[in-house]
Amino acid sequence: MNFSIKHWPEQERPRERLIQQGADSLSDAELLAIFLRSGSKQHSAVELARMLLQHFGSLSRVLNASQEDLCRFHGMGLSKYSQLIAVRELGRRYTAQHLFQQKIEITSSAVLKDFLRFELLGETQEVFAVLCLDAELRKISFKKLFYGSLNSCEISINQLLRYTIQQHASSIVIAHNHPFGKAQPSQADMTLTLQIQQALNLAEIQLLDHCIITQDGFFSFAENDCMKLV
Repeated sequence: MNFSIKHWPEQERPRERLIQQGADSLSDAELLAIFLRSGSKQHSAVELARMLLQHFGSLSRVLNASQEDLCRFHGMGLSKYSQLIAVRELGRRYTAQHLFQQKIEITSSAVLKDFLRFELLGETQEVFAVLCLDAELRKISFKKLFYGSLNSCEISINQLLRYTIQQHASSIVIAHNHPFGKAQPSQADMTLTLQIQQALNLAEIQLLDHCIITQDGFFSFAENDCMKLV
């Protein structure tokens, strides 16, 4: 039996459907299959993509998977692994450039969410990062300042403040991930946000948001009206 997509009816082929109907009409598996280009002797590219998504649980986890884990699948070698690393980096740079060029609407910013998820989702330990913005709410810099364990991360507010001042930031967004937790702030997160906000106020730097990133979710203090509580 021939598993090649080129033997499928034309109206069912992902590449042809993408051209005719647009990328939105394709599933994650079909989009991934277009990028992989080929499957294996046993499976088409779409079937291989579905297997990867089913095994890892989501598209983001496929893109963040290690070479060792991906190459366990027949049809996934070093070349395809390199392609996935490349598309992940292209996506990160694409959203980063949009963030640099555009003002951030802090109460509802899909660009900001995408950028932070690209930067933090691949981390397997808790990471605390800061996004520095100019007076026009455009990106100056982004840095992962502190690294912790699976479920905690020690933060130096003085170090954070020094960094934001060095970057000449007018405002900042802080973010951290919960590698294996829920996208909900703890009491410690609330207290830390208050302390950082108070320190930044002394330097006349505005804290616009504190975002929490998880594998399956995103929490924004600003969108959930939590900033005024701290």
